[in-house]
Amino acid sequence: MELHHILIAPVVTEKSTKAQTQKKYTFIVHAHANKIEIAQAIHSAYGVDVKTVRVIPVRGKVRKAGQGREITKRPDRKKVIVTVGGKGVIDFNKIKATRN
Repeated sequence: MELHHILIAPVVTEKSTKAQTQKKYTFIVHAHANKIEIAQAIHSAYGVDVKTVRVIPVRGKVRKAGQGREITKRPDRKKVIVTVGGKGVIDFNKIKATRN
């Protein structure tokens, strides 16, 4: 898998913003990416040393569309919490990841 397809988007919520003080950053990544590929993609996109990668699989929800007649399912995805080592800081204003 190519590195520029792995990172989809950063997660910017209140909880993930508070975790940035501990150098922990949250991303949505490709569903078939593994920890090694994710660490390499973060390193190449932001130029920081990755200390740990924690993977959280998120199941897609089943929803009723229309007036309850159609049942649809959101796609499954993966979230990761990346801990950056050293003095590295990720600046989300310089995002190189693309949305698929």
